[in-house]
Amino acid sequence: MGLGHFGGGLAAARWLARQGAVVTVTDKASEDRLASSLAALDGVSIHRYRLGEHREEDFRDADLIVVNPAVRPGDRWLDLARRAGAILTSEIELFLENCPAPTIGVTGSNGKSTTAAMIASILKADGRSVCLGGNLGGSLLDDLKAMKSSDWVVLELSSFQLHRLGPSAASPNTAVITNFTPNHLNWHPDLEHYRTAKQKILTRQSLRDTAVFDPGAAGLSDWKHIVPGDFIAPSGLTDLPSLLIPGRHNQVNASLAATAAKSVGCTERAIETGLSNFRGLPDRLETVANLNGRCIVNDTSSTTPESTMAALEALDRPLWLMAGGADKGVDYGQLADHIAREADGAVFFGQVAQQLASKTATHATRLDCHVARTLQEAFAVCMERAPRGATIVLSPACSSHDQFVNYRARGEAFVELTRLYQAQSRNGCVGRQGRRLKAED
Repeated sequence: MGLGHFGGGLAAARWLARQGAVVTVTDKASEDRLASSLAALDGVSIHRYRLGEHREEDFRDADLIVVNPAVRPGDRWLDLARRAGAILTSEIELFLENCPAPTIGVTGSNGKSTTAAMIASILKADGRSVCLGGNLGGSLLDDLKAMKSSDWVVLELSSFQLHRLGPSAASPNTAVITNFTPNHLNWHPDLEHYRTAKQKILTRQSLRDTAVFDPGAAGLSDWKHIVPGDFIAPSGLTDLPSLLIPGRHNQVNASLAATAAKSVGCTERAIETGLSNFRGLPDRLETVANLNGRCIVNDTSSTTPESTMAALEALDRPLWLMAGGADKGVDYGQLADHIAREADGAVFFGQVAQQLASKTATHATRLDCHVARTLQEAFAVCMERAPRGATIVLSPACSSHDQFVNYRARGEAFVELTRLYQAQSRNGCVGRQGRRLKAED
C-alpha cells in the first residue's frame, strides 16, 4: 500500500514477489507520477497494479498489507483490512524480522541522519562490513540475500516507521536517540502519539539490548525508565576529534555516534578516524556554489525549526535565510526569535511564508525580511539583497509537500537555481520577485 518514490515500497514488492507472494501494488498516485518506481519493477512478477485509486476488495482479500510509512494513522482502508483478518506490517519491519546481522537504530526529532551516517563511518574505519539505510534513503531488503551475521546494519528510523512496528516486531540491538521535540503534528494526532511512536525503538528492545542517549537532551529527561536493557549516556564533547562539518549540533551528533560505536566494541582509533574523515551528507549544510562572492548552502533536509536554528548557529555572518514550506503544526515562535538574532536577512516562501515572516518581524523590526510565493522567487530576492561575502542558506524548517514531492526535490531545485544563476548572471536575468515585509503585516 503506497509504492512511493523513496524505494521502500518497490523494494518490499520486489522482495515479497521473490519469496513467492502474490503481490498487488496499490497506490492513489497515477501511473505517470509513479513512472520511475514502476520502471524499477520491470521483470518482477507483480500480480496486479492498482494505480490512481484503492479498492475495497484488495484490502478485504489480502493476507498481509505492507503499509507505506506516509499512510496516516486511522486510515479507513487499513481498518477494513484489519477487520478482515489481514496482518499489517511495513518494509522496515520485514527487514528487521529477516536481518541476520546486528543492528544499530537511530531516531530523534533532529540529527538522526547525520548521527547514523557517522556511526557507519566509524564502523567502516574499524574494518567492519556495514549497510546504512532506513529513512536515510534506500531499502536494505535487497541486501538480505548477501548479508551475513558478521555484517553490521545502521538504520535511521523515523516516527512514521516506528509507529508501524507491530507488537512482536524486532527492535535494533542498539538504539540511539538524539532528542525529542514537537514535529509532524500534522500527521500524528498529538504530541503523545508522536512520543509513543519514537519510544518504540526502546520499548521493543530486549534485556540484552543497549540504549544510547543523553537524558539532558531536549525532551529525553524521563526516557531512561523505559529502557529494558543497558543504558549508556555520552560522556561529552571534550574528547572528540576535529570535525569537517560545522556546528555544535554536529559535535553532539558525533558524541552520540562515538558512544554507540564504543558500545559495540569499536576502537578509539576507529572512532577518531571515522569522525575526523566524515564529510557530511548531501542536503545538510552542503556548500553548493559561490555566486558573485556569496556562499550558497543547501540545507533542505532541515525540516524542523530546531534543525534550522542549529544551521543558523553553525554558519558565519552576514547570513541570509530562505525558509518555508508546508505547515507541520508546530510552533515557530522560538525559530522567529533565533532568526532575528542570527540572520541579517530572510525570505520566506510557500504555505507558511506569511506566518513565519509575521512572527519574525515582531522579533526584529529592522531585519531585512521578505515574503515570496516560491523557492525561485525567494532565491531571486536573496541574490539581489544579500551583499558580497554573505552566506545564503536554504534551511526551510518545514516540510516540502506544498510545492515539491519531497525535500530532496526541493534541494535539487535549489541547486538548479544556482546553476541557472551562474549561467545567466552576466545578463542580469535573475531579479527581485518578492515584497518587503513590514512589522505591521
